[in-house]
Amino acid sequence: MRLHELKKPEGSTKAPKRIGRGQGTGQGTTAGRGMNGQNSRSGGGVRLGFEGGQMPLYRRIPKRGFNNINKKIFAEINVKDLNRFEDGTVVDQDLLLESGMVKQIKDGVKILGNGEIEKKLTVKAEKFTKSAAEKIEKAGGKVEVI
Repeated sequence: MRLHELKKPEGSTKAPKRIGRGQGTGQGTTAGRGMNGQNSRSGGGVRLGFEGGQMPLYRRIPKRGFNNINKKIFAEINVKDLNRFEDGTVVDQDLLLESGMVKQIKDGVKILGNGEIEKKLTVKAEKFTKSAAEKIEKAGGKVEVI
């Protein structure tokens, strides 16, 4: 069986109800909208979220917190994770993405000081914590702020 050979089961689809097509259809005159009221009028109805004048749900629920639109989001990597690279490697954003240590880089990479490092690496990143910079230099590597 192939995709182009598939058929719908019989009775699985119905023709849509044709509204407002005369008295004989059973849905003529008012077209199923009833006699009077806002919803029977053309263009009638209420906006999304309207609850008949009652305070709407989206206004009853408390809003909390603050979203800073200028916040910078850094991909964070610990010093201990850099041990996977060979001695003398230049570790930059491209290498981190390629190796899969970082999924995506938004505003840059920040190196954190968790763990120890045994390799001599040249690390290029936007930010370093003090402890991370000290550990990299203590191991004989170099720190370069981009």
